Amino acid sequence: MSGATVGVCDVADAGARVTGGRRKVLVADDNTDAAESLATLLELLGNEVRTAADGMEAVDVAEEFRPDVAVLDIGMPRLDGNGVARRIRAAAWGERVALIALTGWGQAEDRRRTAEAGFDLHLTKPVDPTTLDAMLTEVCRRK
Repeated sequence: MSGATVGVCDVADAGARVTGGRRKVLVADDNTDAAESLATLLELLGNEVRTAADGMEAVDVAEEFRPDVAVLDIGMPRLDGNGVARRIRAAAWGERVALIALTGWGQAEDRRRTAEAGFDLHLTKPVDPTTLDAMLTEVCRRK
């Protein structure tokens, strides 16, 4: 897998593209420190990032922000990450969003559920920042 940076994911709504080759990334995690730390890291890697602290907020932010990539925790209040993924996938613009589960849950059953919900990738916390950036690039290439 290549760690080379590519432009934004190919999104259905060309108006949602970010100039300069930056990806638009949504980070949703009910652990505010974890979400903010990941957002800062992703911004340092050149991405435009928005955060959400629960599943319903994630859906609202995604609707307005139209991310290229959504990195979602699974165990969030109000709506879990699988529910967020399903709602994003159900939206016309959400079909081409790259969805990454970043969670502490890594059993085979957890991976099956995220795949059924529409995630492109399932990563288990903690994840190495270099690995995450490479995965963002890879999942964007597939979209």
